[in-house]
Amino acid sequence: MNRWQCLTAAALLFAAVPVQAGEITGQYIEARTCEVFTGPCFSNADTALTGKHGVLAWVIEKGEHEGVALDGLGVVAVVAAQDTLGMQQTAPAKAVLIVDQKANKAQRAALIALAKKQAGKLLNDVVAVETAPITLDVCECKGDSCAKLTAGAAKIETRCINAQHDKACGNDSALFPPLSAGVSKVRAAVAVEHSYSGRSFGENWKDCDHRSAYLGAFVAK
Repeated sequence: MNRWQCLTAAALLFAAVPVQAGEITGQYIEARTCEVFTGPCFSNADTALTGKHGVLAWVIEKGEHEGVALDGLGVVAVVAAQDTLGMQQTAPAKAVLIVDQKANKAQRAALIALAKKQAGKLLNDVVAVETAPITLDVCECKGDSCAKLTAGAAKIETRCINAQHDKACGNDSALFPPLSAGVSKVRAAVAVEHSYSGRSFGENWKDCDHRSAYLGAFVAK
């Protein structure tokens, strides 16, 4: 059943860092259908009710996987979980992978392996692999948290958190860690849009304009 409604979303945006031998570096953006930067009371109210859907994207600036160069390519995971993401799962999540349309056969396999390694158990059950152009545009702004991801049926757009207007209470903090390994130095932002309009799950979602993003670094080995 489709879920076209404005829910609280969370997005993560990660900037590239210098590459070392055997490393992959690039940008990472993530969004969920619940807040990750919030107060404990708000978070508790969402548990088991929202936050079961998310989009994770890795866009590589430089690096290779098992000898396969991945410079300039991206891969996106669309996840539908049984429980709130970031909490213990009572059953396996389902995932759709969107692989960069520019990738050749070897690069597609390497991108899939990279995504599975970074997201771990969330990608144990991949129900479909699709291809599409993947773009991640990062805009210069005061808070360095503005970006836009387009990957086929998956979209994320983020903006900076406004300290006066975006906080719900006085003790807001990053209560949920990122869903991907290899991230650091995160700072919060807002998901202006987080949506998935594909057919692989039999359900869609569209979330809009809620505080909840992070900016930091992504490194994979």
